[in-house]
Amino acid sequence: MNLQIGDEREVDAIRLPQWGWVAPTPDAVVPFAVLDAAGRPVEPIRLFLRDFVARGRRAGSVRSYSYALLRWWRWLIVIEVEWDRATSAEVREFVLWLQRTTKPRRSARTKSAATAGTVNPITRKTYLDDRYQPRTVRHSNAVLRTFYEFWIERGEGPLVNPVPQERTNGRRPNAHHNPLEPFRPQGKLRYNPPVPKRRPRVISDQRWDELFAALRSDRDRAIVAIVISNGIRAAELLGIRSADLDWGEQLVRVRRKGTGAEQWLPASADAFVWLRLVLDQAGEIGPSDPIWWTLRRRRRSSGSLGRQPLNYDALRAVFRRLNEVLGTNYSMHDLRHTCALRMLRDKNLSVRDVQEILGHAHLSTTQTYLEEDPEVVISRVHQHLADRQRRNVVPPVPAAASATAYNPDDLAVLFGGPR
Repeated sequence: MNLQIGDEREVDAIRLPQWGWVAPTPDAVVPFAVLDAAGRPVEPIRLFLRDFVARGRRAGSVRSYSYALLRWWRWLIVIEVEWDRATSAEVREFVLWLQRTTKPRRSARTKSAATAGTVNPITRKTYLDDRYQPRTVRHSNAVLRTFYEFWIERGEGPLVNPVPQERTNGRRPNAHHNPLEPFRPQGKLRYNPPVPKRRPRVISDQRWDELFAALRSDRDRAIVAIVISNGIRAAELLGIRSADLDWGEQLVRVRRKGTGAEQWLPASADAFVWLRLVLDQAGEIGPSDPIWWTLRRRRRSSGSLGRQPLNYDALRAVFRRLNEVLGTNYSMHDLRHTCALRMLRDKNLSVRDVQEILGHAHLSTTQTYLEEDPEVVISRVHQHLADRQRRNVVPPVPAAASATAYNPDDLAVLFGGPR
């Protein structure tokens, strides 16, 4: 089906087939594989992912790249173009299609159908809908650019990368840069859509008390208490083992997302109190065992019932139950933002301290939290107006208009006046 008119395609009429799938391969060198309709690995993708893993990429990145390449392969099947014959025109039409289509779902929405794409009145956050977000489109372009760079280097792909870079007047980036001016980003991908700038999301103290009171287990209380203390990410939280807890110094060791570097982070005394209750309920745990486990017992592969280590889907379920009670749409990242803003508002901590705790590679990333929250600004302006109202006193009444004013005849006798 080649819905094409000249160099353009009717992107609104294109529907991708359910061709192939991404399968985990935990015992293989590459943790994920993209399989075709017959269940065989797609060879170009398999070789690329093998090289991708050799460059030190983590399993989460391999999974993300696999799904992006599977979507691209389905697109190539619909438009009837071989992967090594793709040009920038196919990438351009693919980006247009991503911006207009809806994501496929395994099942129809139920409870979330009424809130998809709307704004929550409490958190003022927008619920996700079934559209591809600009960040997803940019990630897709980055994946395809890297994929074709690999094959062009091998000399087996297209002659030109179908994901072009944007050049300014055809010159190399910063060719005539003024040393008195800052460097501007050059060479961005041509079909990358702009990403709206989002302000950090902070949970107020009142909302935080309501959130903590709605938690149903000591495990959930320990999780949010740790995250609000040091702002660790979900993957870093789930990777904590029993040996990663320093009870004397009240420190938690995490493995940073992306780099995998180990770092000790402080946690509040309340967090360690909840942690002690969690570990007492879990029973005997070895030093290399995870500290987070499911509350319900599930049937293991051996057939016996037992608790399973907490994974990302189970952690999302914790917040899903919490949001149903509060009528909100909080996420783990809201706790991280709240932690960052609390630390930046503390005069005893510098921006460099907050960067170290949050694990940001660049200080500019931490500086995004320095922007004032509009609600805080509005609150301060209201306080300013109230203070001015209290300072405004009633001006004194002139003597001539007062009931107790002096009699003009008496003043004439006292000070002398015309006879």
